[in-house]
Amino acid sequence: MTAWTAHQREVHAWLVHQLGDASQAEDLLQELFVKALGHKQQFCTMANARAWLYTVARHALIDHLRRHKQQQALPGDLAAPQEETAPVAALANCLPRVLAELAPEDREAITLCDLDGMSQEAYAHLKGLTLPGAKSRVQRARKRLRDRLATACQVRFDETGRVCCFAPRPSSRPTVEGLVGRQSIDLT
Repeated sequence: MTAWTAHQREVHAWLVHQLGDASQAEDLLQELFVKALGHKQQFCTMANARAWLYTVARHALIDHLRRHKQQQALPGDLAAPQEETAPVAALANCLPRVLAELAPEDREAITLCDLDGMSQEAYAHLKGLTLPGAKSRVQRARKRLRDRLATACQVRFDETGRVCCFAPRPSSRPTVEGLVGRQSIDLT
């Protein structure tokens, strides 16, 4: 362990400097010693044992700091953040209206695959379509729904294709049963 003896004090001084606490530096130095012992003769024959010791010491220091990260309690009078309704959630009021305006085939594809969670494979089987045919039908229905949402509800999409905002239009349509789940949805 001549390599350990040659660099122990230097590594210890570095750890004390980094931690500002000699006892914590001693603890980490002991961890390093155990790791060096684990490498037995290989440690003593390393070309640059000092570099290995500093690398292992740096990793041990990082792990130690992560484990002992000081956390501050939040003040009791800190207000909880206001949850903003995501634009896509607020769009739920406009969706049933627009779904009702779609062709029955499109409405069925979106309702079964997107709202009720049916797989496209099951949808293909139900409708007697090939899987690629069912996927195409669902994709075309989604595109027409998106186009209708953009027109009817003035939906705008961000650069990633997500709904960023919309302005729902007024409607005098009645309640539509069963478009979303099993509930009546007021379309006004």
